[in-house]
Amino acid sequence: MSGIYIHIPFCKQSCHYCDFHFSTSMKKKDAMVLALAKEILMRKTEFQNDSVETIYFGGGTPSVLTSDEINFLINEVYANFKVVENPEITLEANPDDLSEERIIELSKSKINRLSIGIQSFFEEDLQLMNRAHNSAEAKKCLQIASQYFDNISLDLIYGIPAMSNEKWEQNIDTALSFGIPHISSYALTVEPKTALKKLIQTGAIAAPKDEVAEAHFMILVDKLEANGFVHYELSNFGKPDYFSKNNSAYWLGKKYFGIGPSAHSYDGVSRSWNIANNALYLKGIQEDALPNEIEVLSIADRYNEYIMTGLRTIWGVSLTIIENEFGSEYLSYLKKQTQKFLDDDLVFIENNVLKPTPKGKFLTDGIASDLFYLNLE
Repeated sequence: MSGIYIHIPFCKQSCHYCDFHFSTSMKKKDAMVLALAKEILMRKTEFQNDSVETIYFGGGTPSVLTSDEINFLINEVYANFKVVENPEITLEANPDDLSEERIIELSKSKINRLSIGIQSFFEEDLQLMNRAHNSAEAKKCLQIASQYFDNISLDLIYGIPAMSNEKWEQNIDTALSFGIPHISSYALTVEPKTALKKLIQTGAIAAPKDEVAEAHFMILVDKLEANGFVHYELSNFGKPDYFSKNNSAYWLGKKYFGIGPSAHSYDGVSRSWNIANNALYLKGIQEDALPNEIEVLSIADRYNEYIMTGLRTIWGVSLTIIENEFGSEYLSYLKKQTQKFLDDDLVFIENNVLKPTPKGKFLTDGIASDLFYLNLE
């Protein structure tokens, strides 16, 4: 098994762009921590023959939990599963939660990797996104965290309206100045039912432009690769030996399961997801009934997932795996659908592995959707 994802569904405030499941009310936080621990216990038999390689606290904002609460949940995993000797244990955290005292506390726990939601080092960007921290907090927490943690990732968002190429380069340069070995970077995306969507509809904020995001993406790739980072997944850049083991396992199709409301699980043949409602999740767990839905994946589903994840990574899509795992019909289909992208220099095949070219990287998701097998069983 790859690992365990633990979803902490609480945030201090709502970021304008976010469509993840969370609540800004902390009233049920204590009950939720106990419910998460109970779900870990309830599911201990699911992967009893596998070992846990990674534990990942995501959200939401996991850093709203106390260190004692985080340690309690980690200990529950250890009590109910076989855990490898040196697992990667990641905590997503926001700068406003990372005081020096808190960082020192976390450094004394089993947490050995921090993923810090910086997003931007400019005040106006943070205000536009309604982030809970300011620029000074972002810089200070990185300066302190890098003294106590070797394995740190930070998030940056590009394609923000009115962000010039020069300003985006300054964001990247500031991130690099802290010697952080991993950077995740995403285009600002307008999701339905978010505050950002409403602000754009009312004209309060300009809509992001694809051409701006693409220019920022190209700058990002060039600068980070020039500084020794490997662009190992569409949105992720790591120094050698600092790739996210947790996320890499998702992209490589390993088993994992998610604890908490809205969390997803995958066992190789089926996918399941917990209800995205805190109250109903708590009620189900209290009644010893996991409130989730399960979907058994067809061959076409698994093929499509492999295409999507493979094209986004440096490992690409192996034509040998396509033939061996899915059959000659799928291989023939893939070759036929791929030809136009080969002709346009958006993808290439090397050592029987399909990968995007530098020109095609930004278009990866669109290319993948055109390679999907749509005649579902």
